[in-house]
Amino acid sequence: QVHLVESGGGLVQAGGSLRLACAASEGTFSRYTMAWFRQAPGKEREIVAGFSWRGGTTYYAESLKGRFTISRENTKNTMYLQMNSLKPEDTALYYCAASTTYYSDYVLRADYEYDYWGQGTQVTVSS
Repeated sequence: QVHLVESGGGLVQAGGSLRLACAASEGTFSRYTMAWFRQAPGKEREIVAGFSWRGGTTYYAESLKGRFTISRENTKNTMYLQMNSLKPEDTALYYCAASTTYYSDYVLRADYEYDYWGQGTQVTVSS
């Protein structure tokens, strides 16, 4: 069983920054594919960014390239999402997710491909 806990969300003004963290059970990163998703009110859950298995390849949603950065510290079993130049449309509940499906050089992008989810952390960007 994989345990994922997100933190770092909050209220920020447009143009500001936040760094989200996802603390995972020990050994998760070596066995699972990892990603960040978000879900805004009234919208479907969408991928924000993710790693291929073992982190060799990264993927970003096109609209977020250049503003968001995904990273991880394997020794701390923690994945991060640095979010800069935040916009009101970035307001959403942000989740980290782990998948038992893995490819060495491809990042899974659909939420149904992920098996484990954290409880989410709320990010609200005011205009």
